Amino acid sequence: MTPRRFMPALLLLFVGSGCAALVYEIVWFQLLQLVIGSSAVSLGVLLGTFMGGMCLGSLLLPRYVSDRQHPLRVYAWLEMGIGVIGVAVLFGMPLVSGIYTAWAGTGVASILLRGIAAGICLLPPTMLMGATLPAVSRWVRTTPDGVSWLGFFYGGNTGGAVIGSLLAGFYLLRVHDTAFATFVAVALNFAVAGIALLVAGAVPYESPGQEPRGGTFAATPGAWAVYLTIALSGLTALSAEVIWTRMLSLLIGATVYTFSLILAVFLLGIGIGSSIGSAMARSLQRPRIALGWCQMLLCGAIFWAAYMCTQSLPWWPVNPSLATSPWFNFQLDLVRTMWAVLPAAILWGASFPLALASVASEGQDPARLVGGVYAANTVGAIIGATVSSLLLVSWIGSQRSEQLLIIIAGLSALLVLEAAPSADTGGRRNAFAGTLPIIVAAVCAALLARNVPAIPPLLIAYGRYAVTRIGQADIIYWGEGWNASVAVSRLPGGVLNYHNAGKVQASSEPQDMRLQRMLGHMTTLIPKDPKRVLVIGCGAGVTAGAASIDPRVESLTIAEIEPLVPRVVSTYFAEHNFNVVKNPKTTVHLDDARHYLQTTGEKFDAITSDPLDPWVKGAAMLYTREFFELAKQHLNPGGVVTLFVQLYESNTEAVKSEIATFMEAFPNGVVWGNTQEGRGYDLVLLGQLTPTPINVDEIEQRLQRPEYAQVRLSLSQIGMNSAVDLFSTYAGTAAELQPWLKDASINRDRNLRLQYLAGLGLNLYQSESIYASMLAYASGYPNGLFVASDATTNALRAGIRREQGR
Repeated sequence: MTPRRFMPALLLLFVGSGCAALVYEIVWFQLLQLVIGSSAVSLGVLLGTFMGGMCLGSLLLPRYVSDRQHPLRVYAWLEMGIGVIGVAVLFGMPLVSGIYTAWAGTGVASILLRGIAAGICLLPPTMLMGATLPAVSRWVRTTPDGVSWLGFFYGGNTGGAVIGSLLAGFYLLRVHDTAFATFVAVALNFAVAGIALLVAGAVPYESPGQEPRGGTFAATPGAWAVYLTIALSGLTALSAEVIWTRMLSLLIGATVYTFSLILAVFLLGIGIGSSIGSAMARSLQRPRIALGWCQMLLCGAIFWAAYMCTQSLPWWPVNPSLATSPWFNFQLDLVRTMWAVLPAAILWGASFPLALASVASEGQDPARLVGGVYAANTVGAIIGATVSSLLLVSWIGSQRSEQLLIIIAGLSALLVLEAAPSADTGGRRNAFAGTLPIIVAAVCAALLARNVPAIPPLLIAYGRYAVTRIGQADIIYWGEGWNASVAVSRLPGGVLNYHNAGKVQASSEPQDMRLQRMLGHMTTLIPKDPKRVLVIGCGAGVTAGAASIDPRVESLTIAEIEPLVPRVVSTYFAEHNFNVVKNPKTTVHLDDARHYLQTTGEKFDAITSDPLDPWVKGAAMLYTREFFELAKQHLNPGGVVTLFVQLYESNTEAVKSEIATFMEAFPNGVVWGNTQEGRGYDLVLLGQLTPTPINVDEIEQRLQRPEYAQVRLSLSQIGMNSAVDLFSTYAGTAAELQPWLKDASINRDRNLRLQYLAGLGLNLYQSESIYASMLAYASGYPNGLFVASDATTNALRAGIRREQGR
């Protein structure tokens, strides 16, 4: 038996190990999403592969590593192996990316290739991670005290994961990049390994002399029920995490910080629960009874979270735009997340050590005991995460999914309380079977499931501002899709709004229509021969519609990640988007736009990008220097790229990052401004593959042709009656804005800096001051940008001065 005085040291080692593991998880997910996309399919593949590796590692170690080996030495080698592979993944990712993109396509074959790519990167290190707890478990014996320490090790590992989640999300990746974060995790691995080797050298290990061998999990009578229960516990835990993350992201804002907070709170609850369960396991005579009631209490905890997320938290009198610092909002977000999620997470955490105690018996191989329970729990987690993210929410919705989770938790409680024979009763059925408390609890669970509230349409539409928008809009459509929850609302004046990520993404408001039409028409009017056009992000379809009505456009491809948007949302805006989705020219490609460009061989004459706000987790991948270079590779000679840049709900640092990154890829890029009542609102960036002056007179002549009547009408509807009006929105060139951009952070694949900068500004409204500071560096008239007659030039000069307020 290991001297008790060394147990706290082992606990600290697991804290360090868990911290490194979560840093790796966040970094690897970020790197792999750049390769295989950030759609629900890709995330499901990543989660399944990550947890599948953990499961395999926990099962294989006790079967193939002899218990004669010193557990701490095995643990140390595992930690060093994780560190070495972590570095290999970091530097080997370009090779994996090249192989994947050379073969990837669409459909089932694409999903299989995504799984292979993820497996190559994630299975080796995650198998080692999954083996660490079974490896160290051999340093204790399967006595009540020893089993409780196994639970404490699990809790310490989870506590370290909390630190890793916050460290990666709020510091390492915000301030540095994936390489720096990886090396921090590697340093933790080797520090943990070094300490483990020192302790192993100081404390001898007495082997029980049992070689690894095959066999079943069941070491005690009725153990199958415990394994099934802990698997169902893992299923409900990960399913709920997926569902609640979507709900809370609407309420708080779907930033990288929100995801880190939710993950940290979830892990914190599991760590607390594991510690409580471990302490209980020392003295409980019948731990499977406690495990059963833990699952029964989960029915109430799941209902609590569902009720809080839909009926309580959205209506707290909170206006996040009033905070003088985003860090104050983070504090409130942390409290709200803990209020909703912590009770259930604590119960899930307590289930693991109670399950260990329920199947433990004297003389068992501790590694086999821990590996079996851990594997069962992880298998359930894999099923829960993948099924919820890929099927349940989009198929039956959050409300029905939570009802199903309550039913599953109740059934798993009844299973372990009633169905399994109890070792401490000599194999007889549990003494609690059929008693009134269980019947009452089961009835209560059924009632709770029946009364799970639906997600409010106002929350889907307005997210964190829902409480401030009560009664202001009629929500005429809402739906929970594969990748996002979307809504369409109508204001009293008849204005339509398209909502995604808990905010308005497009509307028929004059300022929004102006931006969307500008984006679409500039994309097709400026290039010489825009036959093939790619639109990134369907949204309300107005930008795509504006591009589609250009007579020279023969083919229009829309890359949209959420199926509900083109299928449903765009139909509500058909009057404004020229019914673009049903246009014979149009092809809708449902995929992450980056993944689409990486895997398609098509080339385009023009590409326009109007993705979600850059603060939405994953959206910054469409604003990196590497993505803009990828777009350039898919342009035909003379092609152009246009990009939407928002000024509202942003900050100066984020806007500078977007513009500076684009201008690095397009050194002769141009900024066009969309103003509201003379104040900055948002921008259009223009980049050309081959810098070519814009012939304003030629474009005007084209607009006067009969076949361009629909384009003229579209422009006139936004107050632009000529080409001069369109190009009078000029707001600066890359060369002019260089002094303003000198301190900008370039958004690259290795850091995705933009999502961290933008995440600090989502509750700010500084568009006027941002635009004014930028215009201070722009000239009144750009020499060399336009080709025009003297009369047109004079009109342009006057128009630019008017638009810039000079």
